[in-house]
This record gives sequence, C-alpha cells and structure tokens, in this order.
Amino acid sequence: MDIKSAKEEIKNAMKAYFTKNDFGEYVIPVEKQRPIFLMGAPGIGKTAIMEQIAAELGVGLISYSMTHHTRQSALGLPFITSKNYGGKEYSVSEYTMSEIIASVYDMMEETGKTEGILFLDEINCVSETLAPSMLQFLQYKVFGRHRVPDGWIVVTAGNPPEYNNSVREFDIVTWDRLKRIDVEANYEIWKQYALNSGTHPAVLSYLDVKPGDFYKIESSVDGKRFVTARGWSDLSAMISLYEKNGIPVSKSLIQQYIQHPQVAKEFAIYYDLFVKYKSNYQIGDILAGKSSQSIALRAKNAKFDERLAVLSLILDAIITKTAEVYRTANSLSKILNTIKDFRLMTRVDSDVAAFLKTRKADLEKELQAGIRSSSLSEFDRSVIRTTMSYLDEMLDVLLKKRPTTTLESFKSLKEDYDSKLAAHKKKGEIVREELNNAFKFIEDAFGEGQEMVIFCGELTVSTPCAWFVSQFGCEKYFNHNKNLLFYEREKELKDEINSLLLEEPEEE
Repeated sequence: MDIKSAKEEIKNAMKAYFTKNDFGEYVIPVEKQRPIFLMGAPGIGKTAIMEQIAAELGVGLISYSMTHHTRQSALGLPFITSKNYGGKEYSVSEYTMSEIIASVYDMMEETGKTEGILFLDEINCVSETLAPSMLQFLQYKVFGRHRVPDGWIVVTAGNPPEYNNSVREFDIVTWDRLKRIDVEANYEIWKQYALNSGTHPAVLSYLDVKPGDFYKIESSVDGKRFVTARGWSDLSAMISLYEKNGIPVSKSLIQQYIQHPQVAKEFAIYYDLFVKYKSNYQIGDILAGKSSQSIALRAKNAKFDERLAVLSLILDAIITKTAEVYRTANSLSKILNTIKDFRLMTRVDSDVAAFLKTRKADLEKELQAGIRSSSLSEFDRSVIRTTMSYLDEMLDVLLKKRPTTTLESFKSLKEDYDSKLAAHKKKGEIVREELNNAFKFIEDAFGEGQEMVIFCGELTVSTPCAWFVSQFGCEKYFNHNKNLLFYEREKELKDEINSLLLEEPEEE
C-alpha cells in the first residue's frame, strides 16, 4: 500500500490499542498488542509518517535505529545481586535498565506524555547477539528485565533484503507476533505531503513531468544508483537555503542527494530552466494583477514543462501567503482565549502582566515538551512561537499605557487584539485578491484547459489554501471548481504528463 494508507492503518491500530475499558485498563492487554512492522524500501517516508502520527495524536515519539545497538545497550548491563531463597542467600545476575526503555521513562518525566510510540527502525538488521532477544521483546515488550511502559505502542520498520545486505530474515514465529504493513513509493501521495511542507516548486514541477524519477533503485557495474523520496525532500530544503543565501545551486549539489547520474543531470538542466522561468514570469506581478498580456501569451505558447513550472511558481507563492494567514488566525485564536481566560478567571486586583507572563511560560513549556516528544508539527510550533511574540507585544502595550485598573488593562489588551485582527483581515483580503489575480492569469493564458484543472486540484490538496478559501472565499475558485470535475480529470492529465519527456534546452 502507499505511505498515506499505511499512516491511516497505524493511526487506527494505535487508537484501538489506546482504548480503555470502564476500569481504566487497556482493552487489548499489552502482551496482545502486536507491534506494527513497516516493510518498505529505504527513503520512502516511514520515519516521517511516525512523526506526523505522533503530532496528530498528541503522543510522544522515541525513535531508534536498531543497527546502532549492541546486546548491552539494548538489554542493559549485567550485575550481581543477592536473593534469599528458602532462608539461604544466593548470588544472581540481573540487568540494568535498557537504554531504550530508559529513554521512554525519561521522556515521560520530562514531557508528561504517558502515551506514545516507541519506533525501532531497521529492526531486521539487529546484530547477531541481539537477535534471540527480539522475539521476547516483540511478544512481551521486554528488554532484559524491564518492560516498555503501558501506553507506549511499539512500531518497527525494516527494508526488504534486496536493499540491505544486513537484513536477517524473520522466522514464522516472529512474523506471527507482528502486524505487518508493506509500503511502496507513490509520487501522487507524497506530493500531497510535499505541497503542505514547503517542498521547492522546482522539485514538484520536475516530478510532475517525470514522476518515474521520484523513486528508483538500480544496479550497474559502478554499483547502486538510486533516488528516493528522502533524497528529494532533503535536496528541496537545501535548494531553498542556497537560494536564500545567494549560493548557486550546482549539479554537484544535486548529485549529493540524487545519487542517480541520469536523474541528477536531467534535474540540474531543469533547475536552470526553472530559474529562468522564475525570472521571466515575475510571479509577484502576476499576483498583483500587473503582468502584461505578452507574459500570458508566452505562457500559452510555452512547452508543457514550462507551463507546469509557471503553475508551480504561482502555487508556491499562494501556498506561502495562505499559510501565513492560516498561522496568524490560529495564533490570534489563542490570544483571544487568553484574554477571555483573564477576564473570566481573575479578580479585580489581578496582575495582568503576571498573568500574561505565566501564559507565555506555559506556551514555552508546551513548545519544548512538543519538540522533545515530537508531538507537535512544524506548523503547530510556528503557531506557538507567533502566539508568544504576540504576548510580548501585549506586555509592551501594558508597559507603555500603564493602566491603573484591571478593567483598563483588559480594554488595552482588547484594543491590541482588535488591531491585530483588523490587520489579519486586511491581509486576508489582499491574499484573496492575489488568488483571484492568479486565476485571471491562468484564464488568460490557458483558458479552461488542463492547467486550470491542475491548479484547482492542488489548491484543494493544500491545507492552508483550502482553509483560506473556506474563510475568505474566492469566487473564481468556486466557479472553476464547480465547472470542473478536477479529481477525475486530474488523473487523466497526470497520465498525459507521464508520457512527456524533458528536453534539453537548445543552444542560444
């Protein structure tokens, strides 16, 4: 199955495992909670979905690669102690707590998370000395003499033997204690994640044209040649940072992440073209409604890969802008709740500044615990940080106005909130106009063609865009979305895209 379906399977299993009866006991006893085993080729996103699941369920996440562990670090070190049996003292060996189990208890102490995921990657590559102990762990969640705390679900992962020479084949006894999920690479599913995670538009538009280059592993006389989802994600992040710092993106950089010579070469050629498209089309002017008819005509007459690049540039700009509005809305909601809490919960003589500082300290604690436990998404972290900056601004307001009563303080905070809310609404109106201008450009350049279908479809897939349209509206979006059954048509268009090949640019 694809990685998105695997994610839902794991979430459903965890919800079942977390279910308690009327006495507060887990309905499925710990020893009956089969560890989940994700089997899939390297770099397809197995670790990434565990982080997403932890964030979405609000539980902790501890990750380990089992290839790094010896018998001693996984089971603990032996030591001699004495016990009394039948009135006689005997020396017996016991084990210190496993490093892995201890890390779970450490997280529980540091973050207060009593439920979570213990994710053990590459579990089918454990050392020979550790292999016999894995059966006991998979069945009873025990390393040495210490058990995984109740409420912590074990999820494991591994690569098929054709991808890793260190793989040890599990026997039937072991497999019979695992909930196995086989995962395969799927570009369309990965793209839904990529659109919401800020993946560079050059990567997305290239893979739209050549989805076959999304994931491939080949053998040659020179060794393995491969490109993975992880490689594209990491390259995307590095391209964005290089551009931000004014550093040229070279073929050498691309080859460091895309370790398939032909794919790296073709993407390097495409990236140079993409940079040229970005300069020629001036996306800022398009969104401001200032682009000339000649630009729309150029897009209309361009090759399909160039048209897709223009769409990706426009989408990237729109997603970035709507994400900013989305983040602000979430932060303002937290600020409004803070003001309401203060108004409802405090006495007449309450110290407003102290209340705000306490609320900021609580948010800082929530942020650090979320980072430590991987239970907060990057977006949630940005919302908390923005909220904390708003609280600082509110404290500055109190410092400048120096209200003498709690009521005056409340009014000052409400005025500051109203000012921020008005600015937020104004920003939303501006972005809505930019979105309408984007639609107008696509109408002028491509009419009701396939580009409009793709544009509507990907706006819908993007979480911040979908939220933005639901809150601020966009008449053109609703009109085109109504007239086009884009989900069905987009699949047909993707098949057409798959048949296209990138061409090297002609010598000028």
